[in-house]
Amino acid sequence: MATTSGTLWNAVVLRSGKETQDMLDTGVIVLFGEPVPDALSDICVVHNRDGRSPMSPKRQIVPGDVLNLAGTRYTIDEVGEVATSNLGDLGHVVLYFNSPDQSLLAGAIKVSGPKPQVPDQGAILAIEPAE
Repeated sequence: MATTSGTLWNAVVLRSGKETQDMLDTGVIVLFGEPVPDALSDICVVHNRDGRSPMSPKRQIVPGDVLNLAGTRYTIDEVGEVATSNLGDLGHVVLYFNSPDQSLLAGAIKVSGPKPQVPDQGAILAIEPAE
């Protein structure tokens, strides 16, 4: 999978932990790049980029950028201070969906948009610049 010129970051879903839907029911998806710590494997959407370690975003992720989750687009509303670096280093970020009152953790990103679904194996995850 090649990164298109307009994509800041992308990955392919390898699997979702058995408790991922429970997390999503509370408005949260936890992304983690392979290898995922055993303690987190049940709650994460595990991804990798063409069998390589996670790609570092091309620049800092900022409000107004877009999360593309398996073809569904979400507006990025807030970005925690270490979210971009964690995504590049570990492929890890916590995504809060439609939760404007949620306290923003340093490694989290708040997004708004349609009701999310747990992405299927092989689905594409991407962060794109604001249009």
